[in-house]
Amino acid sequence: MAWLILLIAGCLEIMGVILLNEITRTKNKWLVVCLAIAFICSFSTLKLAMNGIPMGTAYAIWSGMGTGGGTVVGMLFYNESKNKKRVFYIGMIIVAVIGLKMIS
Repeated sequence: MAWLILLIAGCLEIMGVILLNEITRTKNKWLVVCLAIAFICSFSTLKLAMNGIPMGTAYAIWSGMGTGGGTVVGMLFYNESKNKKRVFYIGMIIVAVIGLKMIS
C-alpha cells in the first residue's frame, strides 16, 4: 500500500511542476491555489508513504518521479528538447526508480 501512496505522491509532484509551468506561461492567479493544493497533497502523501518505505528510498523515488515526469511532460506537451542524451538520462532515472523498488 505504501508503494501505491508513493506513486500518487509522485503524480501529484508532476502535477505541481505542470502547474508551475502554467503559472509562468499564463499568469493565472487561480493556478497558484491549485499549485499549493497539489504540493500540500504531494508532501502529505509522501509522508504517508514513508510509514512503510525508508525515507531515503521514498524521497529518491518521489523526487525522481517529479524530475523525470516533469521532463517527459515538457517534451510531450511543451515542445521541449527531445535529444537522445536527454531521453537517455530520463531513462536512467526510471531504471534507478525500478531498482530502488526491487531492493526495498
